[in-house]
Amino acid sequence: MARELGIRKVAIPSAGNAASALAAYAAAAGIEAHIFMPRDVPQSNYIECLAFGARVTLVDGLISDCAKRVAAGKDAHGWFDVSTLKEPYRIEGKKTMGYELAEQLHWELPDTIFYPTGGGVGLIGMWKAFEELETLGWIGSRRPKMIAVQVTGCQPVVRAFERGEPRSEFWENAWTVAAGLRVPKPLGDFLILDAVRASGGTAIAVSDAELIEAGIRLASQEGMFVCPEGAACLAALDKLLAGGFLKASERIVIYNTGAGLKYLEAYSTRFPRTAGGEADKLGGLITPR
Repeated sequence: MARELGIRKVAIPSAGNAASALAAYAAAAGIEAHIFMPRDVPQSNYIECLAFGARVTLVDGLISDCAKRVAAGKDAHGWFDVSTLKEPYRIEGKKTMGYELAEQLHWELPDTIFYPTGGGVGLIGMWKAFEELETLGWIGSRRPKMIAVQVTGCQPVVRAFERGEPRSEFWENAWTVAAGLRVPKPLGDFLILDAVRASGGTAIAVSDAELIEAGIRLASQEGMFVCPEGAACLAALDKLLAGGFLKASERIVIYNTGAGLKYLEAYSTRFPRTAGGEADKLGGLITPR
C-alpha cells in the first residue's frame, strides 16, 4: 500500500519481527526502511534487517523509546510511521488470521484462543474479523474466549484487566527474554481489554523461566521449536487448566508468532556448554513422551 500511495520512506519502532518484515517488504518494493530497535534486540532480527538493506538504529531503552525516536524524526526526514495502529493496513493484514481460523475449522470457531500480547494487534485483528464474518452470515454470534498472554516482567494489560480498568498504565522497568512481549504500554490496550472482557476470556502473565521450559517441552515432545512468545501461551495454558478456568475437553487454539531459531540467546540460557563442549542435560527438565 505504501508503494501504491507513493510513499518512499517508512519508519518503525520494533522489538524484532515487525522490523524484519518491514525491511523485507521495503526491499522488494524499493522503499527506504528506517528501523529503530532496542540495543538488546535478538541478533537474528538485527542482522536480518541489515541484510535487507534497512537503515537500522539501535536505541538504549525499550520499544517505547524507539517510538519516540520515530515520532521525533518522521516530519524532518519524510518518514511514514508504520507503528502499531498508526495506519489502517497492518490490522487488516492481521485480521486474516481470524478468517483463516474460521475457514480451517469449517466456520465453527474454537472455544478458546491464546495470543501472545505485546502490541496485541493480532488479537484486535481477529476480534474484528469475527465481527465481519458474522455480518457476512458465515459464523454465528458465539465467540472464543480470548486469552491475552503477557510476562511477569511486563504485564500492563494483565494489571489493567485485574483492576477492571479500561486502559493500561506504563509498565516501569519492563524486562523479559521474549522481546515481542516487552511492550510497556500497548497503544491499542483498550481494544485488547474490550475483546478479552466481551469474550469472557482473561489476561494472564507467566515468568520467563516458565515460558522457556514450556518452549523446550514443546520442542522435545512435538518437534516444534517456537519463539518464547508462543511458548508463553503454552505455559499460560498449563496454568489455566490447572486452575480450572479451562477444561481439557475444550477446543483450544494457540498462536505462535515466530521461530525459536530467532531467539537462540534466550534458549541458550537453558543449554550451557560444558568444558568438553556437550550441552547440559537440564537436570531432568525434558521429559520423554
